[in-house]
Amino acid sequence: MRLIVTGGAGFIGSNLLLYLHEEYSEAELLNIDKLTYASDLSYLDPIADSDRYRFEQIDLVDRDAVREVVRSFEPHGVFHLAAESHVDNSIEGPEPFVKSNVLGTFNILEECKQLWSDGEQMDSTEHRFLHVSTDEVYGTLGSTGAFSETTPYAPNSPYSASKAGSDFLVRAYHETYGMNTVTTNCSNNFGPHQHDEKLIPVVIRSAINHNDIPVYGKGDNVRDWLYVKDHCVALAACYFQGESGETYNIGGDNEWQNLDLVKKICDLLNEEVGDGPQDDYKNLITFVEDRLGHDYRYAIDASKIKQELGWQPQTDFESRLRETVQWFVGKYR
Repeated sequence: MRLIVTGGAGFIGSNLLLYLHEEYSEAELLNIDKLTYASDLSYLDPIADSDRYRFEQIDLVDRDAVREVVRSFEPHGVFHLAAESHVDNSIEGPEPFVKSNVLGTFNILEECKQLWSDGEQMDSTEHRFLHVSTDEVYGTLGSTGAFSETTPYAPNSPYSASKAGSDFLVRAYHETYGMNTVTTNCSNNFGPHQHDEKLIPVVIRSAINHNDIPVYGKGDNVRDWLYVKDHCVALAACYFQGESGETYNIGGDNEWQNLDLVKKICDLLNEEVGDGPQDDYKNLITFVEDRLGHDYRYAIDASKIKQELGWQPQTDFESRLRETVQWFVGKYR
């Protein structure tokens, strides 16, 4: 079983590769990553010398390079995670998001289609393309409700718009060509390997360096938090058990206002590290101008994946958040 993981040197991708290598001993794994600022191959050191793992530095926007690696490796399936993902960066410069997330997705989709079909209607049972997306494609919620797989798309940032475009491409390849595709839309992930620019690492790094901890607006925006290793289990379930052409929402049943989460992290840092200003890292919290187009609330209704595939988030949030804090403290100190 030959599997490609795109974006495998990133946060979720590196955790996924480690999980697949451990749990699926028959899998040969190819990591495709262009090694952007958000990538780190050292996270894959535990499997770097495995004869079931290899790495290719490729930008999915380079169609010729994508064709060459797909034709040489001949994958049975793809876990497509490669994407530009930081909302603030998409606001400042949308073009890389359109290129990577839309054109990059098209290139890997098209090359897999050509390999798997060889000019004929493809056998949808032999190969699978799993596309990993975000809950941000659905837009924003008020104080109640949750996104389901039937929620209309309403992306509000250049990042989420580019991911919506990639989602629609995957849908079109299933409907038009009979390609065996599955799409997942997940909530905010947390855990080891996350890039420094994301909320939880920003809070930890700022705190232990005694810098201001920035919080957008009033800090009342709400996100659902999903432990990355629970997400990896869900992705494997969707790949191996999901129904072709379907979408599965993956969430942690774990909503937090941003300010409350920041305070929780500060409390953990007070216990784990100490040395906060006036013995409390919360004294570093500083409110900053809100992000443009900042979605108020995301929440996931994950009942479909629970009922159809038997997946449940297994994480005790407090213990996993504490482990995450400890991991980043070790990285930053």
